[in-house]
Amino acid sequence: FYFWWPKLTGKMLDERLGKFQFWLLFIGFQLTFLIQHWLGVAGMPRRYADYLASDGFEVMNIVSSVGSIILAVSFLPFLWNVYRTWRHAPKVEVDDPWGWGGSLEWATSCPPPRHNFTTLPPIRSERPAFDLHHPELAPKNMPVGAQVVGDKPTADALAGGKE
Repeated sequence: FYFWWPKLTGKMLDERLGKFQFWLLFIGFQLTFLIQHWLGVAGMPRRYADYLASDGFEVMNIVSSVGSIILAVSFLPFLWNVYRTWRHAPKVEVDDPWGWGGSLEWATSCPPPRHNFTTLPPIRSERPAFDLHHPELAPKNMPVGAQVVGDKPTADALAGGKE
């Protein structure tokens, strides 16, 4: 979601808050579902209304419940990040704020205009936007429409034939 946010809105989410939210979500997820996995391996049957204290599942179920609360709370920093970005973040000035987007949507502005492109950019590989931003790494002497297999163009493409 963080990757596509600048393309959708033209603004970048706060990276520091995003990392905090990620770790909170990750820890909550692991505490909830990894504990449930371990309980299943230990023999806890599913879909029982009650477990006896003598079964020994009580403490791990409480830890799993705390994990689910952490998981739910982890969405609050995300919502705050979205709100704060929407209201106060500056507009993204470049087409590709990450610098390594490969597909065509990263060759147009953030957010893109309704029609996307006035003219289609040249497509010389499977990563046209990357080629536009890093021409020194783009394949050289490739016919338009050539298909690359491995590190060489196909014989059809070199002969000028259709793919």
